[in-house]
Amino acid sequence: MTKPPRKPRPIGLKKETEEPSLKSGRFRRPDFKKPQLQLDPMPARVEPCLAELTSRPPKGDDWRYEIKWDGYRAHIHREAKGVRILTKNGHDWTHKFPAIAEAALALSPTTYIMDGEIVMLDEQGRSDFNLLVRSLGGRSGNRAAPDAICMVFDLFYHNGRDLRRMDYSERRQILEEGVAGATGAIRLSEEFDVDPDILLSKACELELEGIIAKRADARHMPGRTGTWRKIKCKQSDTFQIVGYEPSSSPGLLSSLLLAQDTNGKLRYAGSVGTGFKERDLRELKTALDALKVDKPVIPIRTTRKNLVYTTPALYAEIQYRGWTTDKKLRHPSFKGLRSPEEL
Repeated sequence: MTKPPRKPRPIGLKKETEEPSLKSGRFRRPDFKKPQLQLDPMPARVEPCLAELTSRPPKGDDWRYEIKWDGYRAHIHREAKGVRILTKNGHDWTHKFPAIAEAALALSPTTYIMDGEIVMLDEQGRSDFNLLVRSLGGRSGNRAAPDAICMVFDLFYHNGRDLRRMDYSERRQILEEGVAGATGAIRLSEEFDVDPDILLSKACELELEGIIAKRADARHMPGRTGTWRKIKCKQSDTFQIVGYEPSSSPGLLSSLLLAQDTNGKLRYAGSVGTGFKERDLRELKTALDALKVDKPVIPIRTTRKNLVYTTPALYAEIQYRGWTTDKKLRHPSFKGLRSPEEL
């Protein structure tokens, strides 16, 4: 069931610490309307908290649960001079989402920075990433997507106050008060007060991406710190392409060589040779041929010959069933390319 609106309660400010689970001290909720209060400077950009992939959801009263949306992560900056919509990597995509920018202007006269996911919904109300990409004119397109919406789930800044040291649950409460019930281009990503295993099962039954679990008492922690976790219905992840095996058919390739980024270091993760359409194979070979290098960028142990090595500039979404004992992907299948903005 959808979580009912929370009753108003005091807002806490977290003590500076490297431990994300440390409980915050309590303090009186700030009155944002008092002009005599000194304002916090508005950040030009906020590094996002990234969800760590896990196989099962964490449980306990300290966790909050939402549906996982499949789109582009974005921060909406409502500033005195207007609105900016920034991607996860800081690119300004305001011009691509005019309806979201208009909704942000109309939402409140105050300044704020909201965190959310820009999506396109199919007829069943499910986020459809391919529909969003097509609306933008393809992966390299620059068209506007007027029907895109932003599902918001966090708040970093509000009316002169930096909220990043507050607990997530406290930031979320302020966000709910501002956007709960909104049905336009900006909408609240609902929390669900239910056993996460049941929520995950229902999400998979409805053919959704999965669910997100968020630590309620964690301040904003950029990067993958474990305070946010994603649990997917199908095991998949993004890998960097470091080469390919040519096909006997001219203009095609047979398989992709994959690498995984582990703590900033690339490691060979095996190859994928299924899930492709012929158009994929032609477009991939053309793109990868422009990235050829003489030697592999990472150690690759294989008996295959005539491999073509490339710089790891392209990313592939791979669905798989697990890992072998020598840390290679089991039964991988190619799902499509991803851009750095989607990672």
